[in-house]
Amino acid sequence: MPRLRQRVRLEDGLKLDLNKLLRGGLGPPGRIPWPAEIRWNSNRSGEIAKGWITITKETETRGFLRIVLGKIDQRLDLVAQPRHFSGQQWFFRCPVMQKKCSVVWLPPGATQFCSRQAWGKQVAYSTQFESPFERAMTARERFKSRLIGTLDPRNWDLPPKPKWMRWNTYECLAEKYQLQQGKIDQIFADYVD
Repeated sequence: MPRLRQRVRLEDGLKLDLNKLLRGGLGPPGRIPWPAEIRWNSNRSGEIAKGWITITKETETRGFLRIVLGKIDQRLDLVAQPRHFSGQQWFFRCPVMQKKCSVVWLPPGATQFCSRQAWGKQVAYSTQFESPFERAMTARERFKSRLIGTLDPRNWDLPPKPKWMRWNTYECLAEKYQLQQGKIDQIFADYVD
């Protein structure tokens, strides 16, 4: 008899998104390190965790991020890669896979941040625990939230194009919205029959 396999929900852990950190004013990495406080919050329970991060630049294309979070004191290497039209893009180097990544995760019970690929089949995204109906509803609401802008979501099934959005983007999102709505309708039709 095979043993039961239980996967941890990845979103229940902590996530470090380097691009979000840099856009939030933590970089680009400078030569003089300065600590910044970082907090993870949950919609349901408020603050989950609090720690300190420091980004240090060693050369123009190398640096490291140090995170201190409870008993965890981890150093994550940073590498920069040139962009096509000048500038550079910074990446974490996963401590397990040794590959570039923009996001590292710390699932519940883990002792170090690693890329999603390093965790393999030990973790799963929350949508992987959903039924096909729930997955279609989640996707439909995600597309609707991108389209809704400042409008009241209760008044619209498919909102009109926001003023700032390009028509190609709107049509692509509207098509994806309609596709998910079609899946929901099909599941209802199969259930009724």
